[in-house]
Amino acid sequence: MAREVLVVEDEPDIRRLIVLHLERDGFRCRTAASGSDALREVKAAVPDLVVLDLMLPELDGLEVCRRLRRDASTASVPIIMLTAKSDEVDRIVGLEIGADDYVGKPFSPKELVARVRAVLRRAHPDHPTPLLSAGPIALDPARHAVTLHGQAIVLTPKEFDLLQALLESAGRVLSREFLLNRVWGYARADVIESRTVDVHVRRLRAKLGDAGSRIATVKSVGYRFETDQL
Repeated sequence: MAREVLVVEDEPDIRRLIVLHLERDGFRCRTAASGSDALREVKAAVPDLVVLDLMLPELDGLEVCRRLRRDASTASVPIIMLTAKSDEVDRIVGLEIGADDYVGKPFSPKELVARVRAVLRRAHPDHPTPLLSAGPIALDPARHAVTLHGQAIVLTPKEFDLLQALLESAGRVLSREFLLNRVWGYARADVIESRTVDVHVRRLRAKLGDAGSRIATVKSVGYRFETDQL
């Protein structure tokens, strides 16, 4: 079955252009012209991915992203944010609160379609990896689920990908540059501030409670997941 994308964009011409290229590539699309409309559409039926403009009437894209990430039923829905190239601060904030990727305006429709496919591949891999576990933490890539002491916890897509990367390399130091490439898909570390990695690690530690201490900071380098309880 074709994946469904919710396109949230208040400019009718841009909205139609995005839908045209996504549907040509085999996606099903629904649309919303405001932040409030977007939340209503998601509540009616959760899409596979949201293309979310930053500047929207009623509720802006950042607030829509925050609300989707706070709701357990939508916390793992991939979000690609559309931003003006001058909105660097807002773009970074968007990534920090849970957006999976961003595309700067003006943009190439073909690039946007490629980003949609790439984000969906990461969210729904064709060849799921085995269950990963360490102490009280268990991560199931196939089900995109994490449990702590047997109880499910809600992670954003980026927090999930970050934890998966750390568990897969448990005991080894992962640099911020490696994590930016692995989790965010950026080949060059200067494309996005490495502070984004630190913010996500801090939030992941908080959600893991006492087990969060297993994510050790390696000064001036990056992070390591400790296999033995500290």
